[in-house]
Amino acid sequence: MTNAINWFEIPVKDFSRAKSFYSTLFGKEIEIMPTPDNTKYGILPHDMENKGVGGAIVESNDQSVPSSGTLVYLNGGEDLSVPLSKVESAGGKITLAKTAIGDNGFMAHFIDTEGNKLALHSMN
Repeated sequence: MTNAINWFEIPVKDFSRAKSFYSTLFGKEIEIMPTPDNTKYGILPHDMENKGVGGAIVESNDQSVPSSGTLVYLNGGEDLSVPLSKVESAGGKITLAKTAIGDNGFMAHFIDTEGNKLALHSMN
C-alpha cells in the first residue's frame, strides 16, 4: 500500500459556486465527471499518472453539509472486501456495501466506532 488515503469528497450545496471557488483556489479548471445517479461531481486537480491522492466536490441536497464534512476514502488494498469484512467485527457499521464505480473500481462506506463516516476504495 502506497498511501493510507485514496480519495476524498467534499460535499457542497451550490456546485457552480464551489466549482468556481476551487478552480480559483487551484488555478485550474475543475473537471466534471459523470456519475451513475447524475450527481454533480467535480474532480480536483491531482497527479493521476503517478497515483497521487485526489478528491472531488460533490453536490449535496442534504441541509447538513457543514456538519457532514468531507468523505475520506481509505486505501482498500487489492480488494476492499478484505478490510470491509472486518468493519462490523471491529465495532463499526457498513452503510454502503461494496459498489462498482465503473472504470474507477469499487467503493464502500462505513461508520467507525467514533461515529465518523469513511469509505474504502480499491480497483477490485
